[in-house]
This record gives sequence, structure tokens and C-alpha cells, in this order.
Amino acid sequence: MADINLSKLKAGQTLPTKQEIQRERPPAPVSAAELIEAERIYRRGVISVRDLIAPAALRVDTNFIQLGAKHVRTLFVVTYPRYIAVGWFAPIINFNSPLDIGMFFYPVESKIILKQLKNKVGALEAQILSDAEKGAPRDPIRETALRDIEKLRDDLTQGTERFFQFALYVTLYANSRDELDRLTEKIEGLFGSRLVYSKRALFQAEQGFVSTVPLGLDQLLVTFNMNSSPVASSFPFISSDLTSDNGILYGINRHNNSLILFDRFSLQNANFTVFATSGAGKSYAVKLEILRSMMFGTDMIVIDPENEYKYLSDAVGGTYVSISLNSDSKINPFDLPRAVHGDEKPADIIRSAVITLKSLIRLMLGELTNEEDSIIDRALLETYAKKDITPDSDLATVEPPLMKDFEEVLAGMVGAENLVQRLKKYTEGTFAGLFNSPTNVEVNNQLMVFSVRDLEDELRSIGISMIVSYIWNVARSKLKKRILTIDEAWWLMQNEDSAKFIYSLVKRARKYYLGVTTITQDVNDFLRSPYGQAIVNNSALQLLMKQSPAGIDIVAKTFLLTQSERYLLLEAGVGEGIFFAGAKHAAIKVVASYTEDQVITSDPRQLLEIEEAKKEFEESLARGEVPTTADVR
Repeated sequence: MADINLSKLKAGQTLPTKQEIQRERPPAPVSAAELIEAERIYRRGVISVRDLIAPAALRVDTNFIQLGAKHVRTLFVVTYPRYIAVGWFAPIINFNSPLDIGMFFYPVESKIILKQLKNKVGALEAQILSDAEKGAPRDPIRETALRDIEKLRDDLTQGTERFFQFALYVTLYANSRDELDRLTEKIEGLFGSRLVYSKRALFQAEQGFVSTVPLGLDQLLVTFNMNSSPVASSFPFISSDLTSDNGILYGINRHNNSLILFDRFSLQNANFTVFATSGAGKSYAVKLEILRSMMFGTDMIVIDPENEYKYLSDAVGGTYVSISLNSDSKINPFDLPRAVHGDEKPADIIRSAVITLKSLIRLMLGELTNEEDSIIDRALLETYAKKDITPDSDLATVEPPLMKDFEEVLAGMVGAENLVQRLKKYTEGTFAGLFNSPTNVEVNNQLMVFSVRDLEDELRSIGISMIVSYIWNVARSKLKKRILTIDEAWWLMQNEDSAKFIYSLVKRARKYYLGVTTITQDVNDFLRSPYGQAIVNNSALQLLMKQSPAGIDIVAKTFLLTQSERYLLLEAGVGEGIFFAGAKHAAIKVVASYTEDQVITSDPRQLLEIEEAKKEFEESLARGEVPTTADVR
């Protein structure tokens, strides 16, 4: 304790306490060891970023590691073929499973390599000369190696190539050991198909994992000597180029801003499927394709459920046919192809028509028993025979029967009383005007639009099936390049018979120079149907635009989307998506010129502005004024 001078205390002043004296005393010095220990104790109770991202446990095995619940294995490449194509690594980059890829490039000075290559050339030439002196047969392997080395020496000397030691590692992740083994075999198979030999990191699983995480550490050090060109072919950042020499512009490739040009008739089939939520721009993209395809002379036929194509049809001089109970336009479901293309016999045509009609009648009458199905089959054949339509008839001159004729034949058959009663509403009742009249519609325009907006919901799928059947007969009657667009195709997927018919149409359309475009916003209903899946599989072109969270899982499973592609579809803007053409696909942005946009837009606000501008233009003409282009816009 410090000394206290009592003489300096004033009257009434008390002595300081022990605590006050200790507060005034300077702190004792702390050693460096004590500071380090205090820091260690403090840090033990602080959570860092490393603590947050680190797995709960790590177990190292002979050729894999267990990282928490994940099983991890690393492959390294040891041998490459003599020639390797640009983009050979793309199938592994696009592999539908989590992968980590590590690439390490170690530049080697050219003078060191040139000295080694000089020695190698000398050894090869000496060996070749020795074989020639001994009369041994020539060795093509040595001669090829000599030519390759001489070319490499020239390129290194001229500075057109550089030399590297290149290391390539791939780390796989799986939820179980069996799944990890399956993934490993698939990746090894992909490597092997390119004549690239890979091995598993044995007793170096941890070092392989560290070599592929973003730390920049190469702890495996398994390299292969390469010059610049083959090294560049392994570069992972590539984008699919979907540009062909012929065809129409579908949009802009968002990967590299190139044009996506395609002629759908040049592929294995001309079918096209479009999936998107409402308002994502699917109808806009399809109308743009229709407009541009017409410039190349392709006939377009559209089934329009919501009058979205009316403005387009008026703008290009198309024919707009409204199919409803009160409409003057009629289609007879008993029509047959007139001038039949190919070698099809009349018997085959009649049989095909009966099968199609049975599907339509099932839609009209509901579920049928086996006995009723057999009765309808016989009745349909007799209905055609009643009009002298038999296997020996000339189908170009016959007059097809009507639904009333079918009812009369059915009424004369035993056991068909219930069927006749159910059919009467289509021949005499409320729906008679739609199904019981001769066809008065002619497909004689480059653009034909069939509107079903005014059809009742009960008749919507029946009406669309009848229209598609009629269009199919037209396509079979005359060979011509045509595209049939079915908007809101999920209506037809709700019934097995109509779904089966659309699938049959998609499968056979190529034979008749017909391409079928199916558009839907109800992805779940469409893809969960086995026929919906088959339609996608038989479509060479697909366009996926913005998807809802409820439907993204089944879309990702059907199209084998990666996680980043799932996010792209969930966050896509209007007119953006992924365009598939065969095995290739790329992110797309649908673009249109100002004039095209004015013709194909479906935006109600924009359509109202166009109508107002049109009205102003007509009023100006009525007053004798000549408005300028700027005034119209």
C-alpha cells in the first residue's frame, strides 16, 4: 500500500478506502503469453464464417470422403487422345448433378521445352534410321510422333503456341455410396467416350476435394503436357450456338447475343411445344413465329381459344372462322380426306376415320361399356356404307354422312336404345347446330384461325377435337408445308381419347409435311398425362418461358434442367426463357420489330392505344387531312 501524508488532510476529511486506492493505482503489466491465452479463450466463443459453412463432420475413406451427409469423390485425368475437339468438356459441364471442377495451368518456358523436344527428335530419328538400316518394317507410331514434335517445335519457335502442364479434376457429390458409384461410372463413361482416361483419387480423397474447392490449391499435382490449342479446347465457359443457315428468327441468344435461327422442317420432325405461365409471352412468341413463317410461304392454321389471334388475322388478311352453336361456320365430323396422298387405300382411310370418330363420340357420350363400344363401331361402318362409302369407293366423289344418319343407323340396332337417347341432344337438341351440318369451311388462305371462344366449356374439348380432325383430313388430302398451332392444349389432355388423338397427330404429322405447335400454361395437367410426355418427346423444338413454383419441379424433371436453369425460369422476364433444339439449348430473349409488335401484341393497353390511333387516323381522313407517320404513332 502507498504512503499517505496525513498532514495534507483537511478538517472533516476521511481516509480513502482500499477500493479507491486500487482504482488510482496504475494497472499491472500483462505478459504476451497472457494476452495470447485471453485471445484464444475469446475466439473459442465467437462464430466465424468458416464455422457457418463447415460441415458437421468429415470422414476420409480410401477413395471418397463423407462430408456431413454427402459422399464426395474426386476424379483426375491422366491421358488425352492425339486429337480433341473444341467443346469436348461440355457434356460433363452440363451433367445433371452437382460437380466441382478444378483446372490448373502451369506455364513452361519455351526454351526448356524446345531443348527437350530437340533431344526427343534426335532419338526418334536415330531409331527410325536404325530400323531402316536393319531392314525392319517402318513404325507409323514413331513417324507420327516425329511429325507432331516437329510441328510443335515450329509453333513454339514462331510464338503461335505456348506450352503448359495442365491438371483437370472433377469432384462428385451424392447422398449415398451407391449413388456416388453410379455417378462416377457415368462421368468415367463420358470421359471414355472422348478417349480421355480418368482415375479415382485413391488414398488422396481429401487432397482431391481440396483441389476442387475455390482455394486455388493443387494438392494432387497430376499434370499432363499440353500446348495452347488442346488446353483451350478444355475451357469450360462455352455457350450453345443455335444458328442455322436457313429458317426464321426465334430470338436472341442471351449467352452470346447471337441470333437463334431455325427451320423447324429441317429437323427430325417439325413439332414445337411451348410452356409458360399466363402473361409470360408465349402467345407473343408463337404469333411472331407465325408471322415470320408466312413470309417463307408456310400455311398457318391456328386453334384460338380466346380470340387472341383475331388482330393478327385481320392485319395479314387471314380467314377467321368462329365455331360455336350460333355460328354459320360448320364442320362435319364425318368428313373424309378427298384426294388422298400416298398409297393409302380407301379401306385404310375409312378405318382411320371410324377410329377418330369413336374417340369423338366417347367425348360426346361419356364412358362406354365394351358392348356399347362394339355397337358404335358397327354403326359407324354402316353409316358410311349407307352413303355408298366402302373400300371399293372413290373417296374423291362421295358425299359424307351426317350425325343424323349415324343416329338413324344406331336406332335400328339392338341394344343401342340408351346410346340413341344420349346422342339426341347432338342431333335434335341444344347442340344440334354444331355437329349435324355439312362442312362449309374451306382452308383456302395462308392463315386460317379457328376460334372456339364462344363454345361452352362442356363443348370446348369436343369442338377442338372436331376441328383438329378436320385439319388432319385437309393435311392428308394435299401435301403442303403447314403448321398447326393448338393454343391451350391442356384442354385436350384432360380426356384420354383426345390426348391420344393429338399424340397420334404429332407422331404422324411429319409424313404429311405438317408441324404441330402445342401451347399450354397448365404444365402439371399436360406433363402428368402420359400422352403429354410423349408429345414433348416427339417435338424437336421446345420453348420454356417463366414457370410457376408449383410447376417447376415437373418441368425440371422432364427437361433435365440444372439448378441455375430452374432459377432462370422462375425469375424470367416477359419474353425470356430457354429454347431447345434437339440436344442443344440456350437462354433466349424473344425480340420483335416495331411493326411486328403492333401486329402481334396481346397487351390490352397497347391494343386500346392502337384502336384509338386507328380511329384518329380515320377521322383525319374523313376531314380531308393527311396525317403523318409520327401522328399515327
